[in-house]
Amino acid sequence: MPITRAADAPQFDLPGARFTVQAAPSLGSKGLCTWRLRLDTAPRDDAPHTLDRDEVFMVLSGTVQLTPDGEKLEAGDSAVVLAGDPIQVRNLGDTDAELYVAITAGFTGTMADGTTVQPPWAQ
Repeated sequence: MPITRAADAPQFDLPGARFTVQAAPSLGSKGLCTWRLRLDTAPRDDAPHTLDRDEVFMVLSGTVQLTPDGEKLEAGDSAVVLAGDPIQVRNLGDTDAELYVAITAGFTGTMADGTTVQPPWAQ
């Protein structure tokens, strides 16, 4: 059974966001990727992107919006962004927000400029 210790969990930082990987193919999970996503209060200037798989977001703390015109979600709420729908995660609160995210392994993202990627936190 693969185990990822908190102290050893890979972390990836983007402006205003930290991804802490808990499950991915590189950590022994063949079918599922999961990570904790922390969003600070600074406005993020990211354009919407899409994924080729459904992505599940579970809000642990704070207030967020997952899609450009999406509903406000708070701690305890969860949502599924369907494959192909635009994703643009935003912290709407005045404190950091934290989410748990799950998606099947092997997904591909398409950025606003048409570039396709598989982020390092999902490999």
